[in-house]
Amino acid sequence: MDGELPAVTSAGAAAQELAAANQATIIAGPQPSEAHGYQGYRVEVRSNRTVGDSVIPGTETMRAEAAATAVIEPLCDYDPAANPEEPVEIDCDGQVVEIDPDDFDPDALPDPTNMFSVYLAE
Repeated sequence: MDGELPAVTSAGAAAQELAAANQATIIAGPQPSEAHGYQGYRVEVRSNRTVGDSVIPGTETMRAEAAATAVIEPLCDYDPAANPEEPVEIDCDGQVVEIDPDDFDPDALPDPTNMFSVYLAE
Protein backbone atom coordinates (compact mmCIF):
# COMPACT_ATOMS: atom_id res chain seq x y z
CA MET A 1 0.00 0.00 0.00
CA ASP A 2 3.04 2.23 0.15
CA GLY A 3 3.39 2.25 -3.64
CA GLU A 4 6.36 -0.10 -3.87
CA LEU A 5 6.26 -2.95 -6.36
CA PRO A 6 7.12 -6.51 -5.36
CA ALA A 7 10.63 -7.64 -6.21
CA VAL A 8 11.28 -8.24 -9.90
CA THR A 9 12.39 -11.78 -9.06
CA SER A 10 8.93 -12.73 -7.75
CA ALA A 11 7.25 -10.95 -10.67
CA GLY A 12 9.60 -12.76 -13.04
CA ALA A 13 8.79 -16.13 -11.51
CA ALA A 14 5.05 -15.47 -11.82
CA ALA A 15 5.44 -14.26 -15.41
CA GLN A 16 7.54 -17.30 -16.35
CA GLU A 17 4.98 -19.65 -14.82
CA LEU A 18 2.17 -18.00 -16.80
CA ALA A 19 4.23 -18.03 -20.00
CA ALA A 20 5.10 -21.71 -19.55
CA ALA A 21 1.44 -22.58 -18.94
CA ASN A 22 0.74 -20.99 -22.33
CA GLN A 23 3.65 -22.74 -24.08
CA ALA A 24 5.72 -19.56 -24.35
CA THR A 25 9.03 -18.18 -23.12
CA ILE A 26 9.83 -14.71 -21.80
CA ILE A 27 12.15 -12.85 -24.17
CA ALA A 28 12.18 -9.46 -22.38
CA GLY A 29 11.30 -8.28 -18.89
CA PRO A 30 9.80 -8.12 -16.49
CA GLN A 31 10.29 -4.37 -16.49
CA PRO A 32 8.54 -2.09 -13.99
CA SER A 33 5.77 -0.32 -15.87
CA GLU A 34 2.51 1.54 -15.41
CA ALA A 35 -0.87 1.17 -17.08
CA HIS A 36 -4.23 2.78 -16.35
CA GLY A 37 -2.67 4.62 -13.40
CA TYR A 38 -1.43 1.47 -11.64
CA GLN A 39 2.06 0.12 -11.21
CA GLY A 40 2.93 -3.23 -12.67
CA TYR A 41 5.31 -5.15 -14.89
CA ARG A 42 5.68 -5.56 -18.64
CA VAL A 43 6.98 -8.70 -20.33
CA GLU A 44 7.44 -9.87 -23.90
CA VAL A 45 6.97 -13.52 -24.78
CA ARG A 46 7.53 -15.82 -27.76
CA SER A 47 5.60 -19.01 -28.40
CA ASN A 48 7.56 -22.22 -28.07
CA ARG A 49 5.95 -23.63 -31.18
CA THR A 50 6.16 -22.48 -34.75
CA VAL A 51 3.11 -21.49 -36.78
CA GLY A 52 3.31 -24.77 -38.70
CA ASP A 53 1.19 -25.41 -41.77
CA SER A 54 -0.22 -22.13 -43.02
CA VAL A 55 -2.01 -20.71 -46.02
CA ILE A 56 0.52 -17.85 -45.95
CA PRO A 57 3.75 -19.00 -47.65
CA GLY A 58 6.96 -18.55 -45.68
CA THR A 59 5.36 -18.35 -42.22
CA GLU A 60 5.63 -22.04 -41.32
CA THR A 61 8.73 -21.57 -39.15
CA MET A 62 7.69 -18.28 -37.54
CA ARG A 63 6.80 -17.99 -33.86
CA ALA A 64 4.18 -15.68 -32.37
CA GLU A 65 5.36 -12.83 -30.12
CA ALA A 66 3.33 -10.71 -27.73
CA ALA A 67 3.80 -8.11 -25.01
CA ALA A 68 1.64 -7.57 -21.95
CA THR A 69 1.55 -5.40 -18.85
CA ALA A 70 0.15 -6.80 -15.62
CA VAL A 71 -0.91 -4.22 -13.04
CA ILE A 72 -1.43 -4.43 -9.31
CA GLU A 73 -4.54 -2.52 -8.26
CA PRO A 74 -5.03 -1.93 -4.53
CA LEU A 75 -8.56 -2.72 -3.38
CA CYS A 76 -8.19 -1.15 0.06
CA ASP A 77 -8.62 2.43 1.19
CA TYR A 78 -6.98 4.16 4.11
CA ASP A 79 -6.42 7.69 5.33
CA PRO A 80 -2.97 8.69 4.05
CA ALA A 81 -2.92 11.51 6.63
CA ALA A 82 -3.25 9.00 9.49
CA ASN A 83 -0.45 8.98 12.06
CA PRO A 84 1.64 5.86 11.28
CA GLU A 85 2.49 5.52 14.97
CA GLU A 86 -1.20 5.17 15.88
CA PRO A 87 -3.63 2.40 14.97
CA VAL A 88 -4.97 2.89 11.43
CA GLU A 89 -8.01 1.41 9.73
CA ILE A 90 -7.96 0.00 6.22
CA ASP A 91 -11.17 -0.74 4.35
CA CYS A 92 -10.93 -3.55 1.84
CA ASP A 93 -14.24 -3.57 0.02
CA GLY A 94 -16.24 -3.27 3.23
CA GLN A 95 -13.96 -5.42 5.39
CA VAL A 96 -12.46 -2.97 7.88
CA VAL A 97 -9.25 -3.98 9.62
CA GLU A 98 -7.44 -2.03 12.30
CA ILE A 99 -3.67 -2.17 12.16
CA ASP A 100 -1.91 -1.33 15.39
CA PRO A 101 1.82 -0.71 14.83
CA ASP A 102 2.51 -1.65 18.48
CA ASP A 103 0.63 -4.93 18.21
CA PHE A 104 0.71 -5.86 14.51
CA ASP A 105 -0.71 -9.26 13.62
CA PRO A 106 -0.25 -10.15 9.93
CA ASP A 107 -2.90 -12.86 10.32
CA ALA A 108 -5.49 -10.13 10.98
CA LEU A 109 -5.05 -8.79 7.43
CA PRO A 110 -7.56 -9.82 4.77
CA ASP A 111 -6.47 -12.40 2.24
CA PRO A 112 -4.22 -10.76 -0.42
CA THR A 113 -6.85 -11.55 -3.07
CA ASN A 114 -9.17 -9.22 -1.15
CA MET A 115 -6.50 -6.52 -0.89
CA PHE A 116 -5.18 -6.45 -4.46
CA SER A 117 -6.33 -7.23 -7.98
CA VAL A 118 -3.66 -8.31 -10.47
CA TYR A 119 -4.66 -8.35 -14.11
CA LEU A 120 -3.40 -7.80 -17.64
CA ALA A 121 -4.03 -4.17 -18.57
CA GLU A 122 -2.31 -3.93 -21.95
